[in-house]
Amino acid sequence: MSPWIITLIVFIVIAIIFTVLYIVGNRLQKKQLQQKELIRESAQMTSMLVIDKKMMKVKEAGLPKSVMDQTPKRYQNAKMPIVKVKIGPQTLNLICDDAIFDELPTKCEVKAMVSGIYITEIKSIRGKKRNQVETPQKKTFAQKMRIKQNKLQDEYAREEKAKEAKKAAKEAEKKKKEQAKKITD
Repeated sequence: MSPWIITLIVFIVIAIIFTVLYIVGNRLQKKQLQQKELIRESAQMTSMLVIDKKMMKVKEAGLPKSVMDQTPKRYQNAKMPIVKVKIGPQTLNLICDDAIFDELPTKCEVKAMVSGIYITEIKSIRGKKRNQVETPQKKTFAQKMRIKQNKLQDEYAREEKAKEAKKAAKEAEKKKKEQAKKITD
């Protein structure tokens, strides 16, 4: 076989792999957006004292047994943002959203939106000194990647909503045209 045929076959295989990955990625992103919407709908405002925050493995986080049973085995060794909080008299370990993990202060009272054991959003922070000047720290690679990922997910969500709005507008226009045809006939 000539080298041209071999390279052509390799390029075709690579193109097929990228196409499959693209399709699977789009499906997973749509599924993730739906899950985020469900989490936002069921979230409740809670006042809590943040004791500590760490990136920990799910096994070592001290989460309830039911959470460990539901977590797939491949994610049990993955590090997740875990926050130790005091809500009323209870001290709990909660999972935090990646987007707000870096902004969440420790040793402060926070009002946040909580859905089950998942902190989704920070509403207000109490206990921070106003005169305290925060020294700008250099962001780690993981923090930069989380920020970039959140921006891209937000942009994708906006694009999906715009597509749905266009589709709904086309459907409405199509119905109007059909009704106009029925009236004239």
